[in-house]
Amino acid sequence: MSGENGTRLIKACESDLINLVTVQAKPGIMSLDKRVEKSADVNWHQSVWKVVSEIPSGHVLTYGEVARLSGMPRAARRVSQAMRRAPRAMQLPWHRVVNAQGKISFAEDSIGWKQQKSKLEDEGVIFLDGKIDLEQYGYRGAVDRLLWGDFSS
Repeated sequence: MSGENGTRLIKACESDLINLVTVQAKPGIMSLDKRVEKSADVNWHQSVWKVVSEIPSGHVLTYGEVARLSGMPRAARRVSQAMRRAPRAMQLPWHRVVNAQGKISFAEDSIGWKQQKSKLEDEGVIFLDGKIDLEQYGYRGAVDRLLWGDFSS
């Protein structure tokens, strides 16, 4: 491709690309920016799902740790949003994610709080004054048990 025809084709492609990039959101049409953003969100959500699905039974991660391990260390508040968007068939162990203080984030005595506490207790997690000992049941505790075994007995 050379000469005047090649130049016209390149200019036509540039024009089309500029038009595509500058498209404004209209009803039923998603802008390029929104498509890129949505694609990035889906990829990050999948990273969150992978991290959460690999939390061993009897252990927890904080929202911040899940965000960091998923590649967005400053997105702790978005972790629960990503977990809510997981397909039900995935059976994500959502109950293994707690806040930075080792507490369940649901309102105390709500159905969600009771479900999460029950599931964690069924896995052997112990609550003291409404909190989980993150040194024992958190990320470091999970890694220590995987490497060195369970010395608590």
